[in-house]
Amino acid sequence: MKLKIGISPCPNDTFIFDAIYNNTIDCWPYEFEFVFEDVETLNKMAEQHEIDILKLSYAQYFNVMNDYIMLQSGSALGYGVGPLLIAKNKIDLETIETKKIAIPGKHTTALFLLQYAFPLASNQIEYNFAQIEQAVIDEEVDTGVIIHENRFTYAKKGLQKLMDLGEYWETKTNLPIPLGGIAIKRSLDSTIQTHINELIQMSILFSQSNLPEISDFVRCHAQEMDVDVIIQHINLYVNDNTLQIDTKGIEAVEHMANILNRTSSLNLFIEQV
Repeated sequence: MKLKIGISPCPNDTFIFDAIYNNTIDCWPYEFEFVFEDVETLNKMAEQHEIDILKLSYAQYFNVMNDYIMLQSGSALGYGVGPLLIAKNKIDLETIETKKIAIPGKHTTALFLLQYAFPLASNQIEYNFAQIEQAVIDEEVDTGVIIHENRFTYAKKGLQKLMDLGEYWETKTNLPIPLGGIAIKRSLDSTIQTHINELIQMSILFSQSNLPEISDFVRCHAQEMDVDVIIQHINLYVNDNTLQIDTKGIEAVEHMANILNRTSSLNLFIEQV
């Protein structure tokens, strides 16, 4: 059975899917075709329903949940993992809603968290997440919301943190930050959904067993990222909730759905495995 998988080239995703992509674990009876795109592109691709399994921002998931359901494994979700609001120079937070802000996409959880903290911050400019630091440096924007590995690099570029948007969410909700997860088509049989979930768990455990070694597959997709940054990235975004989302994690996703008024009678996740 052939299935198409869409993930980002970021180290947490390639780390999770390494053993599946390279057939290091037994994936029979599936043949997987991989598509690598940034998470906002994947968010948009989900609306076309062409990919069987894909990484999605939780903020976008509620828009496509008639066609997709979240797996219990593969999530980027936890404490201290949220996006940061950064700037070249110090800016009074009371003035943020008047500033031009670079965002990594209209469908991202990063934008959701920005609007959660600053509901009137409407002057948003979309950039690929990897270009936001430079846009702030070049003063194309006043501030930017950075995600992924940029939280490890912005200070070295002379930029400063104005707010940890994830920390703001944690303080207000006492819940982990639901960044993104792995969704699968609802039209696929539940036994297939469960099996894919199990394969992802096996793949994560295989990658974890080889740490601190980083495979060539993860390195090549991380492009010019330093190995130390790759490991920091993996340690931050791959945690217990990645292997199996817990009760608090599910509560966080449900709370986000309520805030966005996206409640539904549909199950948010496949059945417990």
